[in-house]
Amino acid sequence: MLLLVLVFSSIFFVIVSSFVASIVTQSKVINQRVQLEQAGQIAEAGLNYYKWFLAHYPGDVTNGTGLPGPYVGVYYDPEGGAIGEYSIEVASTTYCGELSSIDVSSTGHTYADPDVSRTVSARYAQPSVADYSFILNADVWVGNDVQITGPYHSNGGIRMDGTNNSSVTSGQATWNCTSSFGCSPGGTRDGVFTTTANPNTSLFEFPSAPVNFTGMTVDLSIMQPKAQSQGLYFGPSGKAGYHIIFRSDGTVEVRRVNAKVNEPNGYAWGYYMNILNGTSLVGIYTLPASCPLIFVEDQVWLEGEVNGKFTVAAADVDSSGVDPSIILNNNITYSNTDSGLLAIGEFDVLVGLEVPDDMELNGIFIAQKGHFGRNHYDTSMPNSWEQYIKRNSLTINGTIVSNGRVGTKWVNWLGTYVSGFNYRYNSYDRNLVLDPPPLIPRTSDLYQFSQWRDAN
Repeated sequence: MLLLVLVFSSIFFVIVSSFVASIVTQSKVINQRVQLEQAGQIAEAGLNYYKWFLAHYPGDVTNGTGLPGPYVGVYYDPEGGAIGEYSIEVASTTYCGELSSIDVSSTGHTYADPDVSRTVSARYAQPSVADYSFILNADVWVGNDVQITGPYHSNGGIRMDGTNNSSVTSGQATWNCTSSFGCSPGGTRDGVFTTTANPNTSLFEFPSAPVNFTGMTVDLSIMQPKAQSQGLYFGPSGKAGYHIIFRSDGTVEVRRVNAKVNEPNGYAWGYYMNILNGTSLVGIYTLPASCPLIFVEDQVWLEGEVNGKFTVAAADVDSSGVDPSIILNNNITYSNTDSGLLAIGEFDVLVGLEVPDDMELNGIFIAQKGHFGRNHYDTSMPNSWEQYIKRNSLTINGTIVSNGRVGTKWVNWLGTYVSGFNYRYNSYDRNLVLDPPPLIPRTSDLYQFSQWRDAN
């Protein structure tokens, strides 16, 4: 009996000891999870604090101290007093002396268990035009052959017959749709409407807050001196303009355009001579990473493989009535996902005539006073460029900002395709939202989260 008692007592003791040890372990795990959760909330409080700080002191990355971090703050529980601390580290990205984005990392811990910490990080930036696939300042008709990925906004009315995968917003409650937009009979329509079986009409919103187009576009008079002192600047060519070619090694080839050729019966919102007729090398340049900005006081032809972040502006801020444009002369591609392009034409940004049958454009394209598009070309008179009048497809990965109506495909009064690109595909570039090119136009002065990460 004594032997049995000892055996069963030992077994019972082992079971009870294991059960107690399990309870103690679970208690420690739960307590650690509680401390980790509280540490995470304290770390988030650090991020929210710095967001508040930036709202009151925009661009200050030193927490008002003028000294490098980290910056320690105490977290107070309204009922329990001080329960922990957060430690903030701040880094910023600047181009040409202008702040682009701010990265904040916050590590929190409780006083109850300082060894348990949690780190969260976020990027604060002002919203930019890169958040959209299109921003327009005019009435527009999106054809049924167009596919759009990313928010689409116009301050005017929108006929959205294409396929949209994101919000479509108009600054108008109603607008007058005329025959120019395919309305027969013409008359009043909703701010956004469609004549097709569009499955995403639930994403239509009107009227929405108009985008301040004048306030949003870049102050070119600020960009010019920055390019002269820190980037790359070219004054009037004395000829027809400049041909800029991005090279895969990160350099930029600049050529002077000696002459242009008349287009074959080209017409649209204005008359252009977009065909190159002889160029001469100006130079091959490596731009500083701190200010990869090119400012040209003349018309620009643009193409190539972009390796890095670049901004190109074609403008004449000194001469009244002289508003240079940008001609997209060939494909514009990226060498890697870290690359990006911002191209600003003081007047138009136009797709040229002699372009690939399947054309690819990557970047943010801004037509500040004119429009983005491709001229209509007439085939009634045979010419050597007739093969280029109709092109198959245009794929744009990025953003189009246009003061005027956008048009890259032309149909006649019967609805028959006669000029331009038969198929159009547009999508915004998420990489440029998070890490945009230099001096990108902002759509708001308020800093917002653009990304959030938990290091744990």
